[in-house]
Amino acid sequence: MITGGAGYIGSHTAKYLANLGLEPVVIDDLRTGHREAVRWGPLVECDIADADAVRGVFERYRPEAVIHFAASAYVGESMGRPSEYFRNNVVGTLSLLDSMRASGVNTIVFSSSCAIYGQPKELPLTEATPARPVNPYGESKLFVERALEWYGRAYGLRWAALRYFNAAGTDPEGELGETHNPETHLIPLAIQAALGKAPELSIYGDDYPTADGSAVRDYVHVSDLASAHHAALEHLLAHGEGGAFNLGTGRGYSVFEVVQAVEAATGRAVPARVVPRRAGDPPVLVADALRAKKVLGWEPRHSAIEEIMRSACAWFAR
Repeated sequence: MITGGAGYIGSHTAKYLANLGLEPVVIDDLRTGHREAVRWGPLVECDIADADAVRGVFERYRPEAVIHFAASAYVGESMGRPSEYFRNNVVGTLSLLDSMRASGVNTIVFSSSCAIYGQPKELPLTEATPARPVNPYGESKLFVERALEWYGRAYGLRWAALRYFNAAGTDPEGELGETHNPETHLIPLAIQAALGKAPELSIYGDDYPTADGSAVRDYVHVSDLASAHHAALEHLLAHGEGGAFNLGTGRGYSVFEVVQAVEAATGRAVPARVVPRRAGDPPVLVADALRAKKVLGWEPRHSAIEEIMRSACAWFAR
């Protein structure tokens, strides 16, 4: 079962699993997901907080495990709407976990985030880096991770929390892309600005303590994230050690470097202007993903910035 499987990363993961011979059953309320992105298994349109509906899905399809993406996921929005974020991300997940218990399903791969780390003092970030979120979105993800740990101790839940950094790129075969409403991700906004399909790009701050003054992030191709979810799923089903895993490349790119990469890939200038920083945005987030490599056997294979740009630019050009 894939909750939020009509969304960006969820739909890519569903395709990846289907290509391996698994059947992804998608639960999505389609508030932010896209019906047309569910092509590799059945779609059940419901909210994960609807316990009766979710248990009905468990009874009908008898899934071995859950991959849980469903969440509100905009950092800036969470600063002004914390009630919605805690209700959707925390209360909804607790309802899902209780539905799993009632249905005898005890394996879950959770879509977490590097946002749990807040503004770290040391880089790169390891799983042992203290978690100090600076926004409600990160706080909600951290709460769920802690709930998973306690459910594991009390109820035998097998779980993995994948703390990925900035998801980027699109399906290399062009069947899936990245579409959010509103769009807040840097790479799609920069590409659309370059192609004349969106207004000029807003660069949030050029006064960070970084080499060029703009914020630095670790970008991971969505295909690599899909493979990580499969690796974690197989590992848990084989009764392997769970817990938290960073998913990143260990290489950060600043906003200005991303803009330059978009310009190189499109052959067009990106119209842009610098605006004030957004609340809750740390200056640098770069991953140490050694644990995922050692325990899950996972490594990013498609996350070079050039490959990310090729796939994303081809999607948006179409």
